[in-house]
Amino acid sequence: MRKLMVMAFMSLDGVVQAPGGADEDLDGGFEHGGWAVPHMDREMIGAIGELTRRADALLLGRTTYESFAATWPLAGDDDPIGAKLNGVRKYVASRTLETVSWRNSTLLGGDVAKEVRELKRGEGGEIQVHGSGGLVQTLLRHDLVDEFHLLVFPVLLGSGKRLFAGGTIPAGLRPAGVTMTATGVVVGTYARAGGLQYGAMGPETGNW
Repeated sequence: MRKLMVMAFMSLDGVVQAPGGADEDLDGGFEHGGWAVPHMDREMIGAIGELTRRADALLLGRTTYESFAATWPLAGDDDPIGAKLNGVRKYVASRTLETVSWRNSTLLGGDVAKEVRELKRGEGGEIQVHGSGGLVQTLLRHDLVDEFHLLVFPVLLGSGKRLFAGGTIPAGLRPAGVTMTATGVVVGTYARAGGLQYGAMGPETGNW
């Protein structure tokens, strides 16, 4: 079974909308586009490059696909992230696109959850989801994510699309590594670890 990993830039209050630019995603009148950029540095870009090199395939929603397809082909082969993204197999989940032209891209059918399950059962290595907030909501509702790689930025946005929105299936997670960059971004990797467990605490329980 192939692993499906979600990588997301996230504010401390859980917002993932438009981290990279003012016009990246204006849905809902979002006014804080580009909020992650002041905290990006060479260390973080290098770490993202290492993570991206692990990918055997990318799974992208329409908005992220169109943004990536318009920009990453401009990067030369000497750009390690650009070279990887341009060359790797890409699967695009969209109900509105009829064709995809970025090299090595394939448009998935209408039942995204079914298509992703089939991808995970197939041959190959890690499938990575970058950005694609709407697609991630579908993956969460159908319990298809095996690992989260979250870059949590020390900012509060107060509004915007959140990674873990309604429909997220309760689940246990196992920390698989946590670091912090020089600009205060906490980078955590969390693997699925079965169902959610419960307990009680307080003086009356003896668990205090």
